[in-house]
Amino acid sequence: MVNGVSQPKFAHNGRLYVEALKGREYAIRLRNPYPVRVAVALSVDGLNTIDARETTAADARKWVLDPYEIITISGWQTSSTVARRFEFTTEARSYGAALGKTANLGVITAAFFKERVPAPIPYTSNQEWRRRDQSPPAPAAAAPTLEAEQPAAQAAGSAASRSKAADEYAATGMGRRTDHAVTQVWLDLEDTASQTVNIGYECRPHLVRLGNLSSTPDPLDRRERARGF
Repeated sequence: MVNGVSQPKFAHNGRLYVEALKGREYAIRLRNPYPVRVAVALSVDGLNTIDARETTAADARKWVLDPYEIITISGWQTSSTVARRFEFTTEARSYGAALGKTANLGVITAAFFKERVPAPIPYTSNQEWRRRDQSPPAPAAAAPTLEAEQPAAQAAGSAASRSKAADEYAATGMGRRTDHAVTQVWLDLEDTASQTVNIGYECRPHLVRLGNLSSTPDPLDRRERARGF
């Protein structure tokens, strides 16, 4: 979402894409479609949005949503009270490049893990209630501090004779600070994700190359939308 507006999605080779508007901040809206709580492992450019680590979805720290709840994640969580806004930028200026983790730039992934439904508590012959599993549940949502809050790397050099925009691929950088208080809770989650969503993002020239957008806006389309009032 950019400025609170959901961005158009384009399909290519089985993946959805959105246009990366360079220099603009964006947010990610998560919706729980289930009647139980879920924990969502959310990564941007392959980095967990809570602690910037590269892990499996099952091992990742997660955002917790109540049944049918909708939440908006607007940035990288850097402490229990502060986040840094997601901002479309180039690969060279990305947060991933600053951390030396560039294998998965240009993709947003959300994996939904349902809370395990408690089994009925068995009644023993000696009339004592017992829990089925006494082991502590795995951690779900957390309020950690990122390992290192580094400035985005500076782009090296400039393009020679052709347009820089045509050569640059999109990635996500760290934008301005924003208040985002979180607390830590613990959930007993199912072992596998119920659903995983992958959305790629690219600058307009590369969406054009993928065949999702025309190279130039059609003036006739603009004129057809014109209205006096």
